[in-house]
Amino acid sequence: MLSPTIGSAEATPIGPHFAPKAKHVIFLFMTGGPSHMDMFDPKPALLKYQGQRPDSVDLRTERMTGGLLPSPFEFKKHGQSGTEVSELLPQLAGTVDDMCVIRSMYTFNPTHTPARNLIHSGNIASTRPTLGAWLSYGLGSENENLPGFVVLSPGTRGGSLWRSGFLPAEHQGTHFNNNEVDPEKMIRYLRNTHLDAKAQREQLDLLGAINQQHHDAIGQDAFLDARIQAMETAYRMQFEALDVFDVRNEPESIREEYGATPFANGCLLARRLVEQGVRYTHVYYGPGQPWDDHKDLNNNLRGRCPDMDRASAALLRDLKRRGLLDETLVVWGGEFGRTPVSEAGDGRDHNPYGFTMWMAGGGVKGGITHGATDEFGFQAVENRVSIHDLHATILNQVGFDHTRLTYRYAGRDFRLTDVEGIVVKELLA
Repeated sequence: MLSPTIGSAEATPIGPHFAPKAKHVIFLFMTGGPSHMDMFDPKPALLKYQGQRPDSVDLRTERMTGGLLPSPFEFKKHGQSGTEVSELLPQLAGTVDDMCVIRSMYTFNPTHTPARNLIHSGNIASTRPTLGAWLSYGLGSENENLPGFVVLSPGTRGGSLWRSGFLPAEHQGTHFNNNEVDPEKMIRYLRNTHLDAKAQREQLDLLGAINQQHHDAIGQDAFLDARIQAMETAYRMQFEALDVFDVRNEPESIREEYGATPFANGCLLARRLVEQGVRYTHVYYGPGQPWDDHKDLNNNLRGRCPDMDRASAALLRDLKRRGLLDETLVVWGGEFGRTPVSEAGDGRDHNPYGFTMWMAGGGVKGGITHGATDEFGFQAVENRVSIHDLHATILNQVGFDHTRLTYRYAGRDFRLTDVEGIVVKELLA
């Protein structure tokens, strides 16, 4: 094995500040901004005032918008909690008693890239460490044969959203293309076809000795440390990833429950990774910005929601059946919501003023709705929850005081929540 004296490659994680409620986090990210008033936040006033533009909705939007656009989808109460959910989401409607629906999220940027940076890293710049990197830095890994921070996204775009920023580079997310189901296609160069395991081990040990000499000569090098750790992880992954990343090993009934789309594969794989001790898994609904419905909203949602609904609900049910939901925090949402006023006649523009996210498991209350937007769904007005509050609450559930999980860089202590954020205790069981 490599020498434990080589820099941060063998660094001990900080460890939680207090007993955690959750050991793992799965973030289901709806890239582009899903429409909350068509899915989780019913607004009957939209129909009553259809086409009108009251003063309360005369807010600045990115594009030219018109009057109020009602949702064509019926909402009904579900579960013992009576949470109202759209007809678009019959599967998730059946799991509402495990969900905490936050109807009062807000952010402060209406543009995709900075808003997406904010929800991933707590800052609109594309240089700060992301949530998964902070969790990897704080918690370390439960499984030395797999990365602690895994990203599942079709294609290869979006690398800045799983960056480690100024944290040690080994905490960067490791991306896998969940458009594939064969691990050998999902993970490039998974197997060394030229050397057997013994020869590879000897090669790595030799490299380790050379790197130790380099460290002794020039001192700490964070990038070299990360490269050493990456090579070690890659070596070990050969012997575990072929099994863990192959969803075809699941019973047919389980695969049928999730579905056979890239997002379904991502959700099923996220559950398998939790079972193997991966701390943070980020599953993107993509590629591109599929929830960015500037036009033809109704048809787009009818075509897209069944896949998302089926796989997301299957994940919650599956985790619960296996006794894993209590220790796994599942988070769902996008970078912002959509406007109640129309764009291009049958679309909705970006809405940072108020939108919906939900969480389940991991010590949060199930069967509740928290906060509210105004009567039209434009602004969060009751028990508002910022992105920093969301991050503070997630960190709290995995055992961290967000004000104390810091990293010294450029002469100051940085944290995920910057100088803001409160734990939303009303969400916690």
